[in-house]
Amino acid sequence: MLRESRHERLLRILRAEGVLPVGEIAKRLAVSEATARRDLNDLGDAGRLTRVYGGAVARTPAEPPFAEEVVDDLADKDALAARAAELVQDGEVVLLDIGTTTLQLARRLHGRQITVATSNLAVYEELREDPEVTLVLLGGEVRRNYRSLVGFLTETALSHLYADRLFLGTSGVLPDGRVLDTTDVEVPVKHAMLAAARQVVLLATARKFPGSGNARVCGPGEIDVLITNQASDPPTLAAFREADVEVFQV
Repeated sequence: MLRESRHERLLRILRAEGVLPVGEIAKRLAVSEATARRDLNDLGDAGRLTRVYGGAVARTPAEPPFAEEVVDDLADKDALAARAAELVQDGEVVLLDIGTTTLQLARRLHGRQITVATSNLAVYEELREDPEVTLVLLGGEVRRNYRSLVGFLTETALSHLYADRLFLGTSGVLPDGRVLDTTDVEVPVKHAMLAAARQVVLLATARKFPGSGNARVCGPGEIDVLITNQASDPPTLAAFREADVEVFQV
């Protein structure tokens, strides 16, 4: 395996599993411990991981501002949003996760006689003037960079909510179907959302396979429906289908 490819594989492993000792890293990469240590030193010098006693942990990339994320892959996100909107029935309680794909979905829910609950401030701003939509803004601490609400107040509000559908976002999906997030503080909120919904719909554009992230949100068995693009990774989609997830490619 080429050195660069080995480095990328090492970072993916660390992001998925957290801290690993040198011996386990060497085993996963099928290299000697001396080679594993050199790789760790190289990546540490490059600022891509943090050395800890006996091993290493990947550094979480700086989260891009919401305004930058909105314009990335806009056509792909809008295609997902259009298909997702078709699932929503009048009278339903719909839970919208943080993120820019769920914002695109919100833009397609205007005029619908539904209830939308969200921790996504951009979704709130999009729907707040719509008289047909009953809008529930979950409380919590404001994350200004990503225009979301987090913390125990958000989680407590979700514990009192029952939603017909959750539309869940992600920063990355591993080949075995594990759904990831890049921001640790958002993960407990996502867990509370999963517990509050009758049906879970994962919205993931093609670039989210594998995407990024070092925090596990859920496995494919906790997803009911996956909506993604035609170009998404076929083996990963097969892992979802094997878990009885209904997969829509748009």
